[in-house]
Amino acid sequence: MRYDSITDAIGNTPLVRIDPAVHGLRHIDLYAKLELLNPFGSVKDRAAWHMARPHLTGADDSGRQVVELSSGNTAKALAVLAGMHGLGFKSVTNRMRIPEIKDLLLLLGAEIEELPGQSECLDPTATEDPLTLFHRALSEPGSAYLHTDQYFNPRNTEAHLTGTGPEIVKDLDGRAPDWFIACVGTAGSSTGVARVLREHDPAVRVVGLVAAKSDFIPGIRTIDEAHEVGLFDPGTYDTIESVSADDAIEGMLTLNRRCGILAGPTGGAAYFGTVRQLRDIEHELTEHQSAVFIVCDRVESYLSYVRRRRPDLFGRPRRRNSPADLPEAEIRAAPSIGVAEARTWIATGRPLVVDLRSPSAYAALHIDGSVNVVDALFEELLHGGLPFSRSRPVLLACPVGEQSARYAALLTRMGHPDVRSLSGGIIAWRDAGAPLVRD
Repeated sequence: MRYDSITDAIGNTPLVRIDPAVHGLRHIDLYAKLELLNPFGSVKDRAAWHMARPHLTGADDSGRQVVELSSGNTAKALAVLAGMHGLGFKSVTNRMRIPEIKDLLLLLGAEIEELPGQSECLDPTATEDPLTLFHRALSEPGSAYLHTDQYFNPRNTEAHLTGTGPEIVKDLDGRAPDWFIACVGTAGSSTGVARVLREHDPAVRVVGLVAAKSDFIPGIRTIDEAHEVGLFDPGTYDTIESVSADDAIEGMLTLNRRCGILAGPTGGAAYFGTVRQLRDIEHELTEHQSAVFIVCDRVESYLSYVRRRRPDLFGRPRRRNSPADLPEAEIRAAPSIGVAEARTWIATGRPLVVDLRSPSAYAALHIDGSVNVVDALFEELLHGGLPFSRSRPVLLACPVGEQSARYAALLTRMGHPDVRSLSGGIIAWRDAGAPLVRD
């Protein structure tokens, strides 16, 4: 095939049948929509091009800069597209969590701005959060930026109404699958595809997959984070299920090793969640059915993420004292403390207050006297044993109290006699009117 531009190669990705010997589903034909084969490497190529295209023609004469609140695949695609049109690109985020993506963006000439903020992602209800204030300023008349606004731009969804969804129907000989399973990030792909499939068959069952609370899977939001996205509508999904980081990696390994599909953790989560969902209902089926899931992107960008969680895959021993090994019941039972009680404890018991957020978030606002140990570094410290004296009480704080609960549970298991998690995190502390200071 011959194209006049690389953008002509966006879309029309293969729909590949997964061998039943791999997934074990006897009455369901399972297909993977290989969005990793888009030219810039992910499903976000479609949305980035569809959102940016109306603004790019002639934009190089304006001196404006493309900007997006993204630290992942959308930023990568927009950086390429902006460069092709003689424009600069700026990625704005609270925290770049995947070093390979950060390095690639810099290689592409992108500017990266890590704004301070109380949470790891855009929260429109946090009206004084720097990330929210920047997002609001981008929409003001006369802005120097071309803002694609992936979290609220309907063209994000439209890219899949005109592309991904119809392609699936065409490749299934004009039929919609019985099941569509998709991970929820900005919700653009799952919303657009679901709408197309239901136009062909209102009986299509749509499953949304989110990351387990206090867990991090690149490109997938937790259910609380999903509710902050303007494109997210719970009514799109018949059910919403969670997957863990371990689930995502296991699914990824199956696709990589058994299917020859070099999917990243998001695709792994989609595969794992799909097989789990369909295995639970297969015994109820009276006729053969079909299911489609999306493989969002490639594995190469996430090797450091996988190595950190599964060093055994790289010939290294599995790490001791890993928060990933904690069962949810143990995390729920972790010692926690509310804001009022925490303030009293700080005044009388003088615990060491450890803020697990990013340095920029800590610099914006933090509890007076606390120390900042970002969660990734804190996990590294724990592999060597207890990082604090057993005689010193410890209060852990994170954005909303989920990550701190995980570490409080782990420290308790390791034998620390008095460690507690700040319930609701720094957000709850702020909302209660408790004092915060800034650097």
